[in-house]
Amino acid sequence: MAVVRGRELRSDVAIDADAVVVGTGAGGSIAMRELARAGLKVVALEEGGRHVPQDFDQREERMLPMLFQDGGGRATEDLAIRVLGGRGVGGSTIHNTNLCKRTPDPILALWARDHGVEGAGPKEMIGAFERIEEDLSVSEIPEGDVNANNDALRRGLSALGWKGAGLKHNRVGCQKSGFCELGCAYDAKQNAMKVVVPQALAAGADLYADVDVRRVLVDGARVIGVEGLAHDGARKAVARVRVRANVVVLAGSAIGSAALARRSGLPDPHGRLGRGLRMHPGGVVAGRFDEKVLGHKGIPQSYECTELLSYEPGSDRRVWIVPAFAHPIATAAMLPGFGAAHMRAMRSYGNLAVLTAMVHDETAGEVDVDDEGEPVIRYRMSEPDRAQLAKGLVACARILLAAGAREVTIPAVPPVRVTTDAELDRLDTSFVRPHAVPLSAVHPMGTLAMGRDPRTSVVSSTGEHHQVRGLFVLDGSLFPTSLGGPPQISIYAFALHLAPHAVAAARR
Repeated sequence: MAVVRGRELRSDVAIDADAVVVGTGAGGSIAMRELARAGLKVVALEEGGRHVPQDFDQREERMLPMLFQDGGGRATEDLAIRVLGGRGVGGSTIHNTNLCKRTPDPILALWARDHGVEGAGPKEMIGAFERIEEDLSVSEIPEGDVNANNDALRRGLSALGWKGAGLKHNRVGCQKSGFCELGCAYDAKQNAMKVVVPQALAAGADLYADVDVRRVLVDGARVIGVEGLAHDGARKAVARVRVRANVVVLAGSAIGSAALARRSGLPDPHGRLGRGLRMHPGGVVAGRFDEKVLGHKGIPQSYECTELLSYEPGSDRRVWIVPAFAHPIATAAMLPGFGAAHMRAMRSYGNLAVLTAMVHDETAGEVDVDDEGEPVIRYRMSEPDRAQLAKGLVACARILLAAGAREVTIPAVPPVRVTTDAELDRLDTSFVRPHAVPLSAVHPMGTLAMGRDPRTSVVSSTGEHHQVRGLFVLDGSLFPTSLGGPPQISIYAFALHLAPHAVAAARR
């Protein structure tokens, strides 16, 4: 059987297994692979569809509804921050830009020192990082593959004397089309969908796509399975799906896993479930150059700026800067102006270079559910984080000017346009705040944090729930704080590091 599309079911399904995995992104794919390789009967349930490279037609209006939660329209409760998350077999690894960075050593040390995370220091985690990087063919981006948008960042940093470096990606056979965020039609991403899920299936795991898990089933202090609804791809239920298992692994993202836990009424004696949400909220700055940039072409995000990034709690330098570029529809939605003014801005599309400043945030948000059991994201940026965002956007503008931009634009309301460093020096950044500046977040984490103390965490350092035996969390929900960088390798690696505990629990 191996793979079943829930949209093709015509009757209810009841399954007995050793373990069930909810979600098939970076964490869930590793969990299902490791459990299956241990000889256990494993079933994975994925809310989204199962896609193949031929499905990725590089059309925004079709790919966003297919690959993103809420069609790419998910947002915080106050609509201040757009929150992008993946939906489909492979999760967000289908649409991400392949950035691969390990969890910084200072973050691992912080989690051990201040959050009671045991056995996950730099020395304990190095093996998991190395194995994941080998599995996913992680490598440096060759010098010749740095596109003009990324080179603008590199030139600007060099002119300013600021810190920057090339990034590693998990790609083989890349055609440099620039459509990574809409799914790779060339099957070059070495991601969960292409690499890890097939390994899990080869080891004997079964996978059901199009299944929205609605409840975790608990008997006393022990998990006994899950139940959900198979749907037709348009959210219409076609069958009930129930899986009984000794182990349940939540791996549906920091938003999806927390919402499922809340919806299921899981024990929460200390009020920690769904809390501590971090997201790396960020904004963009566009620089208009005289020469063509064609930032939509080539490999995205191959260079980074770490000049303003420190991992110390409370630091005044908590901004990570990387290139960002959008396809035409998304660009049109973000560029300020109306009518003829907006048309003029869009006619400069080929001459734009765009950077994003993401905050290594300390704001602690929350994931709750509404009356229908759907996720509600509450996140109001703190004043220190707002100040960091302002610092980051000004830094992006300064980098672009140093790289030779004729004009830089922060798409605020009203738009802010600057042509010189002197104007930047005089800029009143109080306008940088939610609702006045378009903000996005692509890295939700931290809602089911791990740690030794049940009063401050939801799961132990093994990934197992403090109050419910057999219930594990193996996704970005685990992280007690923001990472300050791309989370995919951290999620893969922590799932691999903790999977043996789930295997042992399935056997006890």
